[in-house]
Amino acid sequence: MNARHGSGRDIDGDVYVSPRYLASTTGMGDPALAPLLDLGWELQHDDLGNAYVNAPDRRVRLGYLPEGDDDGLWRINAYQDPFGPPAWGVCFNDRVPTEFVTAFTTALATAYGQGPDVYLARPVSGIAEHDPFLAVVPLLKQGWEVDRPHWGVFEVQAPDGLAGLELTTGHIDPEAELTTRDARWQLRAGKSIDRPVWYATASTDTPVALLTAVTECLADPAPLPRWRQDTLSYIKGMAQLTPILPPGLLAPTPLDVRRAVASHRPAALPAASVPRWSTTSRPALPSPRP
Repeated sequence: MNARHGSGRDIDGDVYVSPRYLASTTGMGDPALAPLLDLGWELQHDDLGNAYVNAPDRRVRLGYLPEGDDDGLWRINAYQDPFGPPAWGVCFNDRVPTEFVTAFTTALATAYGQGPDVYLARPVSGIAEHDPFLAVVPLLKQGWEVDRPHWGVFEVQAPDGLAGLELTTGHIDPEAELTTRDARWQLRAGKSIDRPVWYATASTDTPVALLTAVTECLADPAPLPRWRQDTLSYIKGMAQLTPILPPGLLAPTPLDVRRAVASHRPAALPAASVPRWSTTSRPALPSPRP
């Protein structure tokens, strides 16, 4: 079922999850595939139900791999040479909020339309729009804090400590960052750094504009709609859930609640309704944090 927001648009869920990085996947790949398919990219499936999307020039490839060998659900690679090694690679695991993946593919579709000088643009420190630290700015603007410095890693954490971004500044093995979690960039959510609930990785030469699209979506203070009954759609025990109100029903004010408690009557609260990497490289395998 769909609940409707006051704006009139459909909301796919019966609760809002906040902060949004404590939401999880919607379990639907279509929203994130749509920006690329709308450009006419080729869609293929294998016998297991995995989907593969290829740019017309075969220089960008996406795999949506629900039946892959590991938890890398989304794998996107770009190539200088369609027959060469990846220029950059990005992975989103199977519990990353779908909205974050969609933000990436939307930015990728825009960059692809502008040509290889954009979707293959390497980050360069100190060069305006290509400075890698620009991707961190949306998080800092929302109160994320720089963690105490440790050698070779720049890290920022959400105010509640339940999400973080790591930028490795030291040397990284080029092949390892395309096939493991030991990548230049890593986003994560959950209490454990080594075993996060969800994670996303990006290799050294991933364009800054694509990374920034994800961090802007991550930093957005608006909650995400999810179904309360589907406990895998949010991080249970950490996320704050707020019922989505039906049209025309206003939430009770604090004064309404106090009056209801004082008169031993239940407040008029609304009842909640019930309702993997490129096709040419090795699968990514989770590895311990260095």
